[in-house]
Amino acid sequence: MAEWNAYYRNEDDEEEQEEGELSGGDYKITGRDSLVFLVDASKEMFIKGEDGQPSNFDMTMQVVRTVYTSKIISSHRDLVALVFYGTEQSKNPTNSFKHVYVYHDLDEPGAKRVQEVDALRGEKGAQLAAETMGSGETSLGDALWCCANLYSDVKLRLSHKRLMLFTCRDEPHRGDSAKDRQARTKASDLKETGVIIDLMHLMKPGGFNVGPFFRDIISPPEDESELGLQMKPCDKLEDLQKRVRAKELKKRAMARLNLCLGEGINVAVGIYATAVTARKPAPIRLYRETNEPVRSKTRIFHTQTGSLLLPSEIKKAMTYGKKQIVMEKDEVDAIRKFEDPGLFLIGFKPMEALERHHHIRPAVFLYPEEGEVKGSACLFSALMTKCSEKNVFALCRCIARRNLSPRFVALVPQKEQVDEGKVQITPPGFNVIYLPYADDMRTLDTPQCPSASQTQVDKMKEIVAKLRFKYRSDAFENPVIQQHYRNLEALALDMMAPEDTEDLIMPKVDQIDRRLGPLVEEFKDLVYPDGYNPESKPAAKRKTADAGGAAEKKPKVELGEDALKAHLQNGTLGKLTVPVLKEACKQFGVQTTGTRKQELIDALTAQMSHLIPAQ
Repeated sequence: MAEWNAYYRNEDDEEEQEEGELSGGDYKITGRDSLVFLVDASKEMFIKGEDGQPSNFDMTMQVVRTVYTSKIISSHRDLVALVFYGTEQSKNPTNSFKHVYVYHDLDEPGAKRVQEVDALRGEKGAQLAAETMGSGETSLGDALWCCANLYSDVKLRLSHKRLMLFTCRDEPHRGDSAKDRQARTKASDLKETGVIIDLMHLMKPGGFNVGPFFRDIISPPEDESELGLQMKPCDKLEDLQKRVRAKELKKRAMARLNLCLGEGINVAVGIYATAVTARKPAPIRLYRETNEPVRSKTRIFHTQTGSLLLPSEIKKAMTYGKKQIVMEKDEVDAIRKFEDPGLFLIGFKPMEALERHHHIRPAVFLYPEEGEVKGSACLFSALMTKCSEKNVFALCRCIARRNLSPRFVALVPQKEQVDEGKVQITPPGFNVIYLPYADDMRTLDTPQCPSASQTQVDKMKEIVAKLRFKYRSDAFENPVIQQHYRNLEALALDMMAPEDTEDLIMPKVDQIDRRLGPLVEEFKDLVYPDGYNPESKPAAKRKTADAGGAAEKKPKVELGEDALKAHLQNGTLGKLTVPVLKEACKQFGVQTTGTRKQELIDALTAQMSHLIPAQ
């Protein structure tokens, strides 16, 4: 019979699960994500930028390589393909499309593919691309048709299909209306099958005009949070990587709930994790002989009969009042259930009522789900706007999943922010702050310590002001995890040594010293006495017995010849302590075979008997 506590999960485990992206929500993965890179291989893509900047083709290959490696680490079951168009050579499944070169078909990324993409980078990569594919005529319609065949040839179920088009030519067909019409038709066919087409346009002399041709090719944003078409082309690798990263991942909700604003007024919302703690992947057990993953299976047997127990035969029990209470699993579920999952509005409070110490666990993000309840986005946006204008937060009761205890949460409004390239930095919505219960609040007795003087406080304020900087969580990578993946990458790609990992957590001592200047010495003079070195270890002082510490070590007690003679004559050696007997043996050169008290007495008696006067 299972113990009662075995059924209840630890609350820390629940919090750790809710930090994950797909932990226990209503969303179920019904297929694999797929991504096709459609890259222009025309001569214009290989022209180097100004001041030694890499070519558009080289930038694209670096981005493709980054996505390949990130897919291997985060979601290795996703499918990725790499297709070039505008090539002189042709290579595709049926070879029916001219000037289309399928470099990688839709399959899981691996070490070999990363190595092949690495070979296309730099000057040697441009030379290899010219020898392998070359540059020829362009037919974007045939390229899109070929990509559609790649999707149709996949036998697996795909949950999310995306195509990214990299080019620096705003008129790929140079005014050929027939080819333009064919490309628009094939793009429309792709979009009808659920493929999302994104344009990653690159910088070219004279600028890139999106309007005439590509506005009809790309897909519209999926929702208001989706990044729309960017009019400004990418001229730097960082900008291109940022745009690809924003489009690459499919947003998945941890849970989809109803936000009840009143009787009969429900808004469909989704809970998302905007930031998740990076962890090392769990180890996979492999069978020694075949090197295949080992799957563990748990079965429960009866302790007396040894028969296999079915889930319906397992009861829940706990001891209360020296009596074992047995309950069915359904009864335990009914006890744990407080209410159906959802968010229930209690009221509004000013932002000043939300203290910093109320943040007890990582916050999540709330965003409307227009597909669940029509009109949710409009009502959600109105609620967020009014809360932001009045500087208040919404107080709600939240039950994220079935059989979870209710929590009080604060919905803090957040407005949308975009950077210079119109890339979204922060999305519009509500930050969900989990509030503590009264039992979580404790009063601590702070120890009484000497307080600093106002002069010392002012000097430390100057130091803090000099060292202040704008903190961004994405600017600091975990060096342990980075080194872990560098080592795996070196093993997979047969590299001689892993790439060096820069520890961004370590303080920049030289830069800190330049910023502070003489402030450190001034602070030392105010706080520490003259000649004090904080880096030197202070000498440990022995406490005296009067001060409440241990008693001082007693000096050695030497036993004279007359005293030893008296003890031998009277037979009172047993009254002496073991250290005194040891010291006497050492003093008179008595050899002993042991260290016990009786052995020391016997040795002294046998070898020093000449000191005893004859009777």
